[in-house]
Amino acid sequence: MTASDISFLLLRLSTILGGYIWLLAAPLSTADAAELLRSLIVFFFYSLFLYLLIYLRARAIRQVYALSLILDLLFIYWMVHLQNSFANSFFLGYYLLVALHSFYFGMAFGLLAACLATVLYSLNFLPFAHQVHWTELGIRVSFLFLIALPLGFISRRMQRDKERIEELNRQLADSLESLERMQDKMVRSEKLLALGRLTADIAHEIRNPLSALGGLNRRMLKTLPPDSRERRYAETIAREVVRLEAILRDIVALTMVGEHLRRGDINAVIREAVAYARNICMEDERVRLVENYTPDLPRVYLEPDQLQQVMGQLVCNAVDAIEGEGVITISTGTRFRNEILWVTVTVHDTGPGIPAEQMERLFEPFFSTKRSEQVTGLGLAIVHKIMEDHRGFIEVKSGEGVEGTRFTLYFPYQPEEEDGRKPCWEYLQCGIESDPSRTCPAYPYFGRICWAIAGTLCEGKVTGTFAEKTHNCRQCPVFQEMWRECRPDDGEPLCPRLLGERPGKAGGKNGDAAEATADGTDIIRTRKDRHAPAEGQDMETTGQR
Repeated sequence: MTASDISFLLLRLSTILGGYIWLLAAPLSTADAAELLRSLIVFFFYSLFLYLLIYLRARAIRQVYALSLILDLLFIYWMVHLQNSFANSFFLGYYLLVALHSFYFGMAFGLLAACLATVLYSLNFLPFAHQVHWTELGIRVSFLFLIALPLGFISRRMQRDKERIEELNRQLADSLESLERMQDKMVRSEKLLALGRLTADIAHEIRNPLSALGGLNRRMLKTLPPDSRERRYAETIAREVVRLEAILRDIVALTMVGEHLRRGDINAVIREAVAYARNICMEDERVRLVENYTPDLPRVYLEPDQLQQVMGQLVCNAVDAIEGEGVITISTGTRFRNEILWVTVTVHDTGPGIPAEQMERLFEPFFSTKRSEQVTGLGLAIVHKIMEDHRGFIEVKSGEGVEGTRFTLYFPYQPEEEDGRKPCWEYLQCGIESDPSRTCPAYPYFGRICWAIAGTLCEGKVTGTFAEKTHNCRQCPVFQEMWRECRPDDGEPLCPRLLGERPGKAGGKNGDAAEATADGTDIIRTRKDRHAPAEGQDMETTGQR
């Protein structure tokens, strides 16, 4: 109950208590005392009935108060009628009811309450019409409206201020939540960055001696007798050298920065990657591979060789997870999330699933549940890194209604026609295009959907610059422009630029912003071309999917 609700309750209790005290203390006749007692009993029971309604239907409390106004006005009318005098103090009850309801409901309802009180006040006044001039009644009635108007106005202002404060509190809570989320992501990013720098230096220092050791060991193997003890030692050294080389290769892959993304057909790339994974991971037929590809998917930015590595890792992990016979399903599609369209690739196995305590550490470097000596524990960390390089993210579900484990890769889709329009860094004038020392996940590909790539709504990589951006990305001018154009009624997105269009033929409007390649992809200028950005391009579409 609010403070106003408590005031209404206290008023009723004080009315019952005051009436009882007046009944005991006032010099009333027996008939008047009996009439007052009956009135107080009626008042008590209908008040009890009203609060029973509020208890049973709390959402309808305002309607109950509207009903109570009618009953309370009738009660005051009757109390005034009991004390047959124009100096009757119960007339003040009309002013009290008008004041309370004007403050609670606002000006309009307060004026209605004043009108109803005026009617009953006039009826009470009729027996004394010959004793008092009509101006006396006019002055008393006018005060009913003079009470309703200012209190109603104050109530409306207070309600608006309250709503504004609540909205600011919600925005503050959202900002704090975004700050905590972005801070956690930044801490993880900084940890991985520090680890990457360290491991890259170590890999560089170890690679040359390891290559020399491997070369000398191979020469020794050619000269040692087949069954000698020395040859067995040399073969052990050769195996360990191969394992160290695999670790170094994974470390280099983890620390490399992918910057050369191309628009392409993700279905074609995933088909080739799955064929590669089938050859290296599925030596027997105990595990069946099912492929479901959604046709005519929007063309997204990707790097085929990296996606081959991703699919190889996920499929091999799924094969290892399945005990006995099972099924691995590869599927593609689209999903709408964080106000943009994403192209998705899902790898779903029917294995036993991943324990909940391991989910949080799943993408940590060197963490692995496998006990094989050939496992480095960098596979999923590399997958996570590659998805960050693609400005996407990974969603993992295991248990809770999901049979086995499902990895879903999210690739952001910015329609081709958006590539030539004004990007977010020009809107916000952050200077990312002219400052080589800074990085931004949205630059240079996704300047029109930056809120889902680099802003507070993003699910992927976060840098220190954008961890400071804690306001709601929906307030960004780039987002608001797309929102107005694509969701004019704040309903479901209706704009092809958000939903995706079938790609057509690319042609440069102001120069060679896009170049056609032999495999049908479009090479988009990367960070190395930052001083000569593309002006724009036109995409001819064949219809909305």
